[in-house]
Amino acid sequence: MSNNDILDMYIYETNTLLEQLESIVLDAEKENTFSQDNVNEIFRIMHTIKGSSAMMEFDTLARVSHRIEDMFFLIREGTMSVVKDEDRPALFDVMLHSVDYFREEMEKVEAEQPLNEDVDSFLGNINSLIAKIKGEEIPAEPAPKADAAPAPVPEAAPAAPAPAQTSEGSADFPYGLRVFFDEGCGMENLRAFMLVTSVQGFCADADFTYQPAGVETDSALSEVVIEHGFLLQFRSEADRARAVPIVMTAGSVHSYEEQNYVPAPPPPPAEPAPAAHEAAPAAQKAPSAAPAAQSGAQQHQQGQGQKESLISVGLSKLDQLSAIVGEIVITEAMVTGSPDLKGLHLDAFSKSARQLRKLTDELQDVSMSLRMIPVSNTFQKMNRIVRDMCKKLNKQVKLTLVGENTEVDKTIVDSIGDPIMHMVRNSMDHGIEENAEDRIAAGKDPVGEILLSAQDTGSEVIIQISDDGAGVNDEAVLAKAIRNGIASPDVEYSHKEILNFLMAPGFSTNAQVTEFSGRGVGMDVVKSGVESLGGSVSITSEQGKGMTTIMRIPLTMAIMDGMEVSVGDSIFTIPINNIRSSIKTTEAAILHDSVNGEMVKMLDGYYPVIRARDFYNLPGGAEKIDDGILMWLESGDCSYCLFVDELLGEQQIVVKPLPAYVNNFDIKSCGITGCSILGDGNISIILDAGDLYKATRG
Repeated sequence: MSNNDILDMYIYETNTLLEQLESIVLDAEKENTFSQDNVNEIFRIMHTIKGSSAMMEFDTLARVSHRIEDMFFLIREGTMSVVKDEDRPALFDVMLHSVDYFREEMEKVEAEQPLNEDVDSFLGNINSLIAKIKGEEIPAEPAPKADAAPAPVPEAAPAAPAPAQTSEGSADFPYGLRVFFDEGCGMENLRAFMLVTSVQGFCADADFTYQPAGVETDSALSEVVIEHGFLLQFRSEADRARAVPIVMTAGSVHSYEEQNYVPAPPPPPAEPAPAAHEAAPAAQKAPSAAPAAQSGAQQHQQGQGQKESLISVGLSKLDQLSAIVGEIVITEAMVTGSPDLKGLHLDAFSKSARQLRKLTDELQDVSMSLRMIPVSNTFQKMNRIVRDMCKKLNKQVKLTLVGENTEVDKTIVDSIGDPIMHMVRNSMDHGIEENAEDRIAAGKDPVGEILLSAQDTGSEVIIQISDDGAGVNDEAVLAKAIRNGIASPDVEYSHKEILNFLMAPGFSTNAQVTEFSGRGVGMDVVKSGVESLGGSVSITSEQGKGMTTIMRIPLTMAIMDGMEVSVGDSIFTIPINNIRSSIKTTEAAILHDSVNGEMVKMLDGYYPVIRARDFYNLPGGAEKIDDGILMWLESGDCSYCLFVDELLGEQQIVVKPLPAYVNNFDIKSCGITGCSILGDGNISIILDAGDLYKATRG
């Protein structure tokens, strides 16, 4: 494994642990206590971060995690009763600040930037809490300097006595475990310290020691460890037995041997001490124990490998797999749809082709499922935002999550975090009333509620962010829109049109600038972010009852279900989720307005007609409405009918991006979002229903 692979694994593991830690702290804060399971889990998390950070030589991260581990060592030994009620808010704050600190440092690690060396102030806060837990007035000892390495023994634990030691062990720690690492594995001193931190997870520091001391800071001790091994010494045989599985599963461990120290009886005056004679059998047995120990470690590791059911795969490899599967889908369509096969009755070929199509579909489904992950992590992060804003805005609000196990493409999950965050922040800042008295007067619960939900419809995921606040004030929004020049005072706007002003760039109803963005600025970010994913955004609101933002986002951007239509000799693909229906009608059903625009009545209203032939200046194609078909399309708030020649059928297509030089002409603004290769080798242009409508309006 290369250094880059080790670093990637470290970053992945640490970020995963931080997500777990934040979730534990947020849940515990609601109960105003950490359960014993919580305490044990946090101790384990900080213990792991400390050890892995020390191995990677990120000293400041190791120091901070070490000190937090010390604090939870005290809490674990004395339960939460050692933390007074008045100190618990500070404990939760420190833990959440710790999560923020580690995340910022992880971003620096990923960007290969230097880490923050000045952590004395932060450590001072932790030390103050430790002092309060201990019942002391001031921290027992000052925070270490920025360039100091983490101490090998937690400061919160009682210090181990300094025993007289021999090469075999000592009377105070008679049960030894000497560990040898693989030849040439490197960083033997840090690997030895990793064993120490693992043992600290179950064994009090007063109950074990190790030789040589100082392995966490002195790289020169690697030579000593290579030559003589690394010796762990325990007070009890039970603790040594618990350490054996840890040693067996540790990385790069070649072998280990157990050593027992037997103290010699007091020597008679005239006779030499028999210590060497009695210690010899133990030393003689050691070599034969090493192969057996090595074999046991290998068997244990093999057993673990057989039980392993999850692996981490780089996103770039999944992207490559998706691209290859896409090419297979296209090639399969080209083979089975070859013009050379027309008119031929090939029963065996047709049977094989059906089987190939079945396997191709299964391969496509599996490759897509590999990229699908639940939105739960993104949703859970909103808990922290609501919690922090409740404190800053002095509001009482609860966040309700629904459908957080809904799975979406990894790329899309990474992209929807910011839009969701903007809407949650805006619901907190604008939506929920300023004080509980106003809510009570309106007959509402004094505690506001924000509902964040996700629903999988098969072709897209619908994400809703709603609040039970005051709703949008139409008059205030319209007045601001007129002042900004995006609305005319002479025009009467509908409620829906007024809500659309909120998504205008730079629009905000805030009278003063605060650290939280106005609803308009956030909505502009939301709108552009969701549309870049091929989705749409719509808003509903009722005065006094709240506001709801609905995001419709495709489950994946690589493969989609589309309806192929023809216009003359050209073929277009319309996403299925944008199609409401298709109808045949006559010229007599078309209404004309004063500027020669066309409208058609569809169920509950009149909708504009867009002729694809005229808009794209295509040769050929149907001119009369009677000769073609109307596709009733919807995208966000826009609804209209697209006139085409005929429907060619529904097909699952592989979305291909347009060449870069074509994008230079801003072709997306013309309603074209990409292309796909058909079975006969022809190109089908994929239409964006929303952009196409906007292009014809302006």
